[in-house]
Amino acid sequence: MQKKELIVSINNVYKSYHRDSQIVRVLENISLGLERGAFLALMGPSGSGKSTLLNLIAGLDHVDQGTIEIDGVSITTLSETDLARWRSFNVGFIFQFYNLIPVLTAFENVELPLLLTGLSKRERQEHVSAAVSVVNMEDRVGHYPNQLSGGQQQRIAIARAIVTDPTILVADEPTGDLDRTSAENVLDLMDRLNRELGKTIIMVTHDPWAGKRAHSMEHLDKGVLNHDL
Repeated sequence: MQKKELIVSINNVYKSYHRDSQIVRVLENISLGLERGAFLALMGPSGSGKSTLLNLIAGLDHVDQGTIEIDGVSITTLSETDLARWRSFNVGFIFQFYNLIPVLTAFENVELPLLLTGLSKRERQEHVSAAVSVVNMEDRVGHYPNQLSGGQQQRIAIARAIVTDPTILVADEPTGDLDRTSAENVLDLMDRLNRELGKTIIMVTHDPWAGKRAHSMEHLDKGVLNHDL
């Protein structure tokens, strides 16, 4: 069987932060390849470097050493301006606490990423309608975040993440603030995005129950990937 192409290629990545006069190494010699259409769970205890690695993949932070390529683009060599533009078209973000803007309706929250594109108002409306349809939230588009349950807010956040048809979806503890039923529904939706729409998903979680819903796992421990677990 022919091997799928790599959409994420991480090579010998190191990342440290300064804490007062100390240098705290967070990631050490990380190398990882992901095929297009993968659904990966990044697992590990708090402080293991999971979110740091996710932020590097998403272009929100910079490596100290090493390279990261996403769909053939070396994001570690992009300028800040080019990196911001790359993110807006290629990365969909799903956060633990939704990050919806309270004064905007669900529709307006989903539309936000499209305001950075050259789409017309009609085209933006069509994209939003398609995204909210995927997450089955058509009847809530006029509601504000405080009028939605946690699970509904996360569905709207997922619609916002997919509205630009990004290259990858990155999810940081997407079920961490949800009850088990709502979390199950969100994981079902992410699985459908992966299987039916072919979305490549990288999910950070400390919850083994959520991690098992992904199709592959990688474990981080003290900044080192343990491929043998």
